[in-house]
Amino acid sequence: MTGFLIRNANIILTMDDERRQFSGADILIRDGVIANIGHDLETTGEIHDAKGCVVTPGLINTHHHLYQSLTKAVPGGQDALLFGWLQTLYPIWSRFGPEEMFISAQIGLAELAMSGCTLSSDHLYLFPNGARLDDTIAAAQEIGLRFHPTRGAMSIGESDGGLPPDSLVEFEAAILEDSIRVIDAFHDASEGSMLRVGLAPCSPFSVGRDLMRDAALLARDKQVMLHTHLAENDEDIAYSEHKFGCRPGQYAEDLGWTGPDVWHAHCVKLDGKEIDLFARSGTGVAHCPCSNCRLGSGIAPVRQMRDAGVNVGLGVDGSASNDCGNLFSEARQSMLLQRVANGADAMSAREALEIATRGGADVLNRPDCGRLAVGKRADIAIWDVSGVESAGSWDPAALLLAGPTKVKHLFVEGRQVVRDGHLTTIDLPRVIERQNKLALSLREHSGL
Repeated sequence: MTGFLIRNANIILTMDDERRQFSGADILIRDGVIANIGHDLETTGEIHDAKGCVVTPGLINTHHHLYQSLTKAVPGGQDALLFGWLQTLYPIWSRFGPEEMFISAQIGLAELAMSGCTLSSDHLYLFPNGARLDDTIAAAQEIGLRFHPTRGAMSIGESDGGLPPDSLVEFEAAILEDSIRVIDAFHDASEGSMLRVGLAPCSPFSVGRDLMRDAALLARDKQVMLHTHLAENDEDIAYSEHKFGCRPGQYAEDLGWTGPDVWHAHCVKLDGKEIDLFARSGTGVAHCPCSNCRLGSGIAPVRQMRDAGVNVGLGVDGSASNDCGNLFSEARQSMLLQRVANGADAMSAREALEIATRGGADVLNRPDCGRLAVGKRADIAIWDVSGVESAGSWDPAALLLAGPTKVKHLFVEGRQVVRDGHLTTIDLPRVIERQNKLALSLREHSGL
């Protein structure tokens, strides 16, 4: 791969170990890696003019359900709490197949890319009608984002006291067998990897103790990460206390679900002891502020988590509970909610941007990403601050206060994925047309 230069950026926010900031500076990229940051750099390769722009690390999404981009704003689920929302949507999702998984993942990843995201996880926990994790992996490879999909699962259906319909649950032996298959087929643990795989039983209310424990043992044997939903709302806490006789944090610890190779989604209702547990054990959190608002789950104690030393990243969550996949907007919402809960000085725009970049990288154990420094991966977002959104701003670096919500240019591993606000890797209008046809078909069969 030839080198290229990002030249004359108004501001470069590095999110490196010193949190350095450069003005009027350049970034030299070579073979997918940052080779230099400084002034008056030279290259024999392509030059990208960044005058009038702020340059940041690519944003990192630590929690998503990409398949849900086919079920945005579904009637009956728009005004429901978590459990009722799930019960509305499960029958619709049961009609999905490989094409629905593939197309919805393309749309979800395209949304992320245009909001500045270069690395996304995904939590896929249902596999109806022949769908496989492979379908979303194929979509990510076409879009060109760095990808960390997780092989999720549900094993307790309605007939056994769980929430999902029996048609969407799997036998635990089959879950573990396919988990081994996808890890062996796709997981790349090397530095700079474009694809890593994790294991992610859906939640304490859709899988049993044995699967949680066996998934943890398998993940450690295969040296992959673990992910699930935890302590999302009051219903979640009540279920854990009723079924397991303890709070979710204790349940997770008892089953081996704490440690630096584990990250939990939401954690809205963690108490002080659970926050201390996560800090001591190095357990990460995917904070999903817009989804938490949409479902009325509450405001996660991010300020307390960060102060205690918990690694926190951002997640857009699924589009059925968020309605879009704009990670930049998620960062702003996170900042605003912490101010609502804790005061106007509770979180700065720069700290929220750090959570969206370096924070997410730390949650996913990717020290090669999430910061701009020599030797780190060339995952770079360029934001045009010469437009109306930033007009009159005294601090263009405060993007989350007065800045565009969509990226101008985006590079992943040094390859340009977004140019002038448009995706370069797929025919997006054609995919949107197919997505809408699939959504219409689903609606016609749902009776909603």
